[in-house]
Amino acid sequence: MDLATLIGLLGAAVLVGMAVILGTSPEVFMNPTGLLLVVGGSLFVVMAKFTLTQFKFAFKAAARAFKFQLPNTQESIDELVELSKLSRKQGLLVLEGQDVNSPFLAKGLQMLADGFSAEMIQDMMGKERLLTLERNEAGGRVFSALGEVAPSMGMIGTLVGLVQMLANMEDPSMIGPAMAVALLTTLYGAMIANMFANPIADKLWLRMNQEAKMQQLWIDALLAIKGDKNPRVLEQMLTIYLPPERRNRAEDEVDSARAPGEST
Repeated sequence: MDLATLIGLLGAAVLVGMAVILGTSPEVFMNPTGLLLVVGGSLFVVMAKFTLTQFKFAFKAAARAFKFQLPNTQESIDELVELSKLSRKQGLLVLEGQDVNSPFLAKGLQMLADGFSAEMIQDMMGKERLLTLERNEAGGRVFSALGEVAPSMGMIGTLVGLVQMLANMEDPSMIGPAMAVALLTTLYGAMIANMFANPIADKLWLRMNQEAKMQQLWIDALLAIKGDKNPRVLEQMLTIYLPPERRNRAEDEVDSARAPGEST
């Protein structure tokens, strides 16, 4: 569970809710017509921008912003080094069925155990990585589009409300409801964009980049294991994926642990 996403969205919702409750009656901010126009209109417009499959997948991908958690980079490097040591001692066949924390990595290990060439592993796993990127990118684009469309639909609702108000100036009872639609639809559009769609879109882009980097790390490790690289060399190769401050520390640990004259 990604607590940053959950706390951020809930915190913003709570603060806005408190402002509404402490200021006046919450019922003032409820307008079914405005909600129908902004929420329904925004979803239909976004649907028109994408295929139905992409639209449906985006809401499944949104769950990733809350519960998806990639393995820790350092822990993954340590795991790969242990797998490298194991394969050097017992052969690549021992990698078959290893319990790892990623289906992507598990697939690569199975390919190693099955005797695929390095070129084929790089080609097939690279394509898998690109397809994953494409799926994740589609989810981010849908929510980015929702963040752009919702304020525009709110503005359309504002114009509709103003037209209704101006068309019924002789009837004072119609001015209030029409003004409410005019103002609340702008509010609804801004809230959908800034408190829901844009944060989830940004988190999906972040997840996409993180997953792409992790998958590239796994591919590099698989190719190194296939090439029978020394586990210490593999570990030093993979430290490039760590943040600079952790990378320098990890490289020092690898250098100090390497025995003099150890082969690569």
